[in-house]
Amino acid sequence: MDKVNIMLNEHVNTFNLANTPEILGKINYFADTIINCIKNGNKVLIAGNGGSAADAQHFAAELVVRLKYNRNAIPVIALTTDTSIITAIGNDFGYDKIFSRQLEALGKPGDIFIGISTSGYSGNIISATTVAKGMGICTLILTGKTGGELRSIIDDPNVIIVPSNNTARIQEFHEFVLHVIAEIVEDYFYKLECK
Repeated sequence: MDKVNIMLNEHVNTFNLANTPEILGKINYFADTIINCIKNGNKVLIAGNGGSAADAQHFAAELVVRLKYNRNAIPVIALTTDTSIITAIGNDFGYDKIFSRQLEALGKPGDIFIGISTSGYSGNIISATTVAKGMGICTLILTGKTGGELRSIIDDPNVIIVPSNNTARIQEFHEFVLHVIAEIVEDYFYKLECK
């Protein structure tokens, strides 16, 4: 029970530290940016590693399929799902290129790339961010700790840094952020359909 209480307290403390006008404002900004992207006929591409890859896939599933409402599909692609492409790129070009190469194939100006890296130092997210910026693709970053290298290449308000050094707690807040964004985006497009 002591371990459970420690982890629960860490979770609550992280959420309390992240409950700032700046971070809450950025969550709304991310949602509004995605809404405008979709309204303009573009799409969202999202990626991360490990647990963050699962978060990327979860986010894509909720918007392509549904979160709360039966409504038209919203175009989101998780770049973490095609093992043939990922392994071919990893083998032929290196692991750092597994997302940037897919962006080159699937992305276009006006799209959004969401990169998730708890440390801010994930080489493949850094590479994808650099490629996205060069292609005119808006980049939104979820990270933690100090923000790492990603913090130095992405300007505010396009980066949310979770104020924690604990990877699990950072991921828990990222999941919350992605759920909130998905719900705001879905609510917007569902209400449009109901008019």
